[in-house]
Amino acid sequence: MIAIVKYNAGNIQSVRFALERLGKEAIWTDDPEVLQSASHVIFPGVGEASTAMHYLRERGLDTVISELKQPVLGICLGLQLFCAYSAENDTECMGIFNTEVRLFKSDTLKVPHVGWNNITGLKGPLFNGIDENAWMYFVHSYYAVANELTQATCEYTLPFAASLQKDNFYAVQFHPEKSGQVGQQVIGNFLAL
Repeated sequence: MIAIVKYNAGNIQSVRFALERLGKEAIWTDDPEVLQSASHVIFPGVGEASTAMHYLRERGLDTVISELKQPVLGICLGLQLFCAYSAENDTECMGIFNTEVRLFKSDTLKVPHVGWNNITGLKGPLFNGIDENAWMYFVHSYYAVANELTQATCEYTLPFAASLQKDNFYAVQFHPEKSGQVGQQVIGNFLAL
């Protein structure tokens, strides 16, 4: 069973449709027992950091999620909440990845970063069979600072972490569910873990 974390935000339908295209079904839940018993957990991404963390903390889900042992995939805001801290409303996050999330600042490029961009330096099982410089779809104003956990990099005003991984925790800043066939392959690679 695949579980999608419910946290009163998130892009649930497009993630569900992406899974259906792969012949998979998922349960949308904030029940700790269901999350713990799932084979794979997806933390979808759309929303604001402090509101999402408040919802998770109220239910003890921040602890439940950070202690999961099965493969966990954070998407967009999911990646950011797995980091230690977000500048979005001065938010302490889950601390799975020891890096911080900062706001893009640019006099020349629009913020938020919206649209297709290529990713480079691909490492790790999420990117099996995916070509260097693959194009992915991004929508975000905040970014994770690249560090030793970075599995892919993107450049927008500066290089940032397009993907992070630590142990069973995988995360992508782009939206694989909106990134066409290549994004589908990222999700398929995750489900194969």
